Amino acid sequence: MTPISKAEFIQLVPLEQLRSASILGAISEDAIEFLLERGCIHRVQKREKIFGYGDRGNTFYIVGQGQIDFYKHHNGESLLTREATFGNELGFVSMIALHDRTGEAYAHEDSLLIEISSDVFASFHEEFPFDFGIITLNLARDMARTLRSLANSLVDVSSRL
Repeated sequence: MTPISKAEFIQLVPLEQLRSASILGAISEDAIEFLLERGCIHRVQKREKIFGYGDRGNTFYIVGQGQIDFYKHHNGESLLTREATFGNELGFVSMIALHDRTGEAYAHEDSLLIEISSDVFASFHEEFPFDFGIITLNLARDMARTLRSLANSLVDVSSRL
């Protein structure tokens, strides 16, 4: 992952576009600016690893551009369970559950990510309580969509058995 500046990121992904992202939707421009200034912005190359199984889960990522694939590990097996695209998050479950990563994430294509640490997220709560409530709702909505998609996949698999 290569760090890039906020200015470079904004040239590639304008604030108006960011405000349409599912995770950042309906939060104030000042709140988005805070996350861009305090978070770490990364450019990642196709097939580059974002995080690995067992890594510390003290951050999450917002996809600003591109796609990140998540491979869940369980009982020695690994399976692609999620494709995070513009505006989606990745890694929030580990951060909020206070556990290590349960799989690996790789860039499916060249991508841009905003990394938010638990410390930045806590500061965001203190400085932008209203926006924190909205982003928390957006994160919960994203998790609910993921759960629904995984549940649908389970039904599809079981119907073929």
